[in-house]
Amino acid sequence: MSGPLTGVRVLEFSQIVAAPFCGCLLSDAGADVVKVEPPRGDSHRAMGAVVPEMGKRFQSLNRGKRSLTIDLQLPEGRELVYRLIPDFDVVIINYRVGVPKRLGIDYETLKQYNPRLIYAEITGFGTRGPLKDRAGTDIVGVAYSGLMVGEAKTDEDGRPLGISSSSIADYCAGFSAASAIQGALYHREKSGVGQKIETSLLQAALAIQDTVVMRDPVSDAFVRDKIVESIKAVRERRGSYRELLAARAANRGRNLAFGTWYGGHQTSDGQFIILGALTPITRNAARKVVGVTDDNSDEPGFDSSDPENIRKAEERRARVARIISEQPMAHWMEQFGSAGVPCAPVNVPEEMSEDPQVVATGLMQEIDHPAFGKQKVAGPVTWMSETPPKIHGPAPYLGGNTVEVLKERGLSGEDIDALLQKGIVTSPD
Repeated sequence: MSGPLTGVRVLEFSQIVAAPFCGCLLSDAGADVVKVEPPRGDSHRAMGAVVPEMGKRFQSLNRGKRSLTIDLQLPEGRELVYRLIPDFDVVIINYRVGVPKRLGIDYETLKQYNPRLIYAEITGFGTRGPLKDRAGTDIVGVAYSGLMVGEAKTDEDGRPLGISSSSIADYCAGFSAASAIQGALYHREKSGVGQKIETSLLQAALAIQDTVVMRDPVSDAFVRDKIVESIKAVRERRGSYRELLAARAANRGRNLAFGTWYGGHQTSDGQFIILGALTPITRNAARKVVGVTDDNSDEPGFDSSDPENIRKAEERRARVARIISEQPMAHWMEQFGSAGVPCAPVNVPEEMSEDPQVVATGLMQEIDHPAFGKQKVAGPVTWMSETPPKIHGPAPYLGGNTVEVLKERGLSGEDIDALLQKGIVTSPD
């Protein structure tokens, strides 16, 4: 192993996405991550699997780890964990609140065997409050936190749709836990003291909405309070979800005024370009590129809620769309790019592994898998000059490292054979 966390040992009790992704980040940084699975394996193993128990998403979230199977329903399984835990620095867990305590692997129990332990728990709603015992998956966290309404997506029948491209609450919680673990390791290095870390899908989803969930009495009086009152009115009359979204978007004048320069347009070759001009300087540059001279939305005193200004913004957006539709993507990327306007084509994710920028910066990495051969996977999310993170191998087979992990922790061959015979642990060998 190599990386800034080389020598750090992590025991991961995980399922689905949030905790596995956290462990993946730590593995990339050099930590030895041992994923503890029940004999039947992580339930995500079978999702979309072509090769049994090796679904593509499971592989992406568990690369670089080792798999140790333990039946925690059995007392002997829990005793085995207590025997192993003194040799580990970190525990990651995302079981439902109450399950770790029932299984005897909660923080209060495990720290008795390792007082220096850093224990990171990821839950749906947190470990306190009226919803602490509720199960939470990504779509539940996205809905409860308000992210789903923020996306404003509906199906063909007008029902709410989540963020289909990514389990965003899960991944944000995984990022947050990994960051906190590294901070706790630094603190322990100075103090010798371990600690418990908590985050949740709700906590992470709120954090990335910053100004939308933020309360400020001055600005709220102009924007937030009006939105809340209009949404209440929709609910009182039992309006549709689309009506709720429309009510929230009613105070959209400012967004509409700048939407021409911060949004998408189709080019003549059937592609779509996104402009991301967020400042007066970049908006002025975009206006010059397309020849717009009648946009006064950056002038002092501009009223974005004025109906006449809204009408002009709608007309201007349609006009700019027509202009952009007359030239191909390459033309506009060169014109806007040369003018310093943030812009990008709308790419398809399935094509990104061959994208020239991705290839040039090494964002995809190649690994060898014994069953699949050469694989290209998204690499570590950071680069470090002295201790560069890297992918330390493919996802493990279920229980594929049980014997070696137990031997490393001092168990004899006789002890391991006894555990295998009783079904407390399993190995594919």
